[in-house]
Amino acid sequence: MGQARLAPGKKNAQRLKAWIAFLDESGFLMAPLVRRSWSPCGQTPILHHSGRHHRKVSAIAALCVAPSRDDARLYFRLYPDQNIDAELVIAFLQQLWQHLGGFCLLWDRLQAHRARLTQAFLQQMPDIRSTYFPTYAPELNPVEYAWSWLKRNPMANLACLDLDTLARAARHHSRSLQYQQTLLRSFIHHSPLSLRLK
Repeated sequence: MGQARLAPGKKNAQRLKAWIAFLDESGFLMAPLVRRSWSPCGQTPILHHSGRHHRKVSAIAALCVAPSRDDARLYFRLYPDQNIDAELVIAFLQQLWQHLGGFCLLWDRLQAHRARLTQAFLQQMPDIRSTYFPTYAPELNPVEYAWSWLKRNPMANLACLDLDTLARAARHHSRSLQYQQTLLRSFIHHSPLSLRLK
C-alpha cells in the first residue's frame, strides 16, 4: 500500500534526475535514554541527571539520495529550546535547496508541513516536489532510523545537566553521522521502500 502511494514521487525524481530528500523532525531530551551497559562487578553504574527539566533540543534533518543513487547525504539543523514550526521548516527547505537545487521531498503529515505558510512557499518553488508518506507509516522514512541510531547508540546513557551540553553532544554526533556513508545507506536499505542504491 505504501509503495503504491509513493510511486509518483519516485517516478518524478527518476524522470527529473533529481535528488530524493526524506525529511523528519525529532528531539533530544535532557533525561537520558537508558540502555544496559558494562561496569565492574558489584558497582552499579549511576546516571545523575536533572529529572524535572522538560527542555529539549529540537532537530530537523533530511536524508538525501543522489539522482545517480550512488550517494547519500544527511543535512540537519538543531534548535535548542524551540519547537519546529512552519517558519523553521521553510528556512530548512531553503537551505536544502541551496545545497541540492531541485529535489523531490518525501515527508509525513506534520502540521508544520501542511501549514498554509509552508504550502505557499512550496507553490513558489517549482523545483521542490512534495509527496506525503501514508498516515501512521514512520517505518517508511529512513530518517526515523537515523534518529533511532543516534539516540540508542552514541547518545544513550548521556546525562546532560544543561541544555548547551546536550546541544553540543547532539551536534557532534549528528556531524559524525554525516560522514558515515555505510550507516546512511543502511537506513535507506532498512526502510521497506523499493529504492535501490548503487
